[in-house]
Amino acid sequence: MSGDDTERFAHARRVIEAVLFASAEPLGRDRLAEYLPAGAPIDAVLDSLAADYAGRGVELVRRDDAWAFRTAPDLAPHLQARVVEPRRLGRAALEVLAIIAYHQPVTRAEIEEIRGVALARGTLDLLIETGFVRPRGRRQAVGRPLEWATTPHFLDHFDLASLADLPGLDELKAAGLLGQGRGIADYAADQEQPALPLEPRPKPSGRLGGFTAGLEGGDGEPGGREPGEATGDVNND
Repeated sequence: MSGDDTERFAHARRVIEAVLFASAEPLGRDRLAEYLPAGAPIDAVLDSLAADYAGRGVELVRRDDAWAFRTAPDLAPHLQARVVEPRRLGRAALEVLAIIAYHQPVTRAEIEEIRGVALARGTLDLLIETGFVRPRGRRQAVGRPLEWATTPHFLDHFDLASLADLPGLDELKAAGLLGQGRGIADYAADQEQPALPLEPRPKPSGRLGGFTAGLEGGDGEPGGREPGEATGDVNND
């Protein structure tokens, strides 16, 4: 092989190596040949690369008529120890995280009051597991409830220098995370409020006072009897 042929072969090796490295799936021989000039020795290039990568941590392997870089099979146990499966937070967990971030330190009861629903079992456990929140201590109040706050990992994960960098209401609206429409309080302010009664309603004058159940005859005694009216049959004997 002449000097020019050696140079062209080395260049072809680099091209195919780069293409295979950048590909997310195995590539066939004909597909790889498209990246080289017509008549280039694609088979020799692939065999040469496979020989060079044999025994390394990453090997060039053939799968039917396709080629791809794969990690060496004997290294599988070491790689499995390094794999971290990401966990996505559900909507409830994100709501709780946002409440803690903006209202910290905050207790469980305060979180439930803000959300309007009871805190599901395991939600705080999930946030602790992800490293986003931590107990800050106990509040000096009745029952001494735990207070919750965010962690430095929370700041690092969301690329915040400090809690002061949390977006404000206007920024959240501008980003489309909050609606631009008017709130319930805005609509309620436009509605005509009913006037409250200025005088108290009269109370029944019966012996039951304000309890009106069982009064059938009006403002007298039970059953509509007037004061002084006989309450039983007259005995003529």
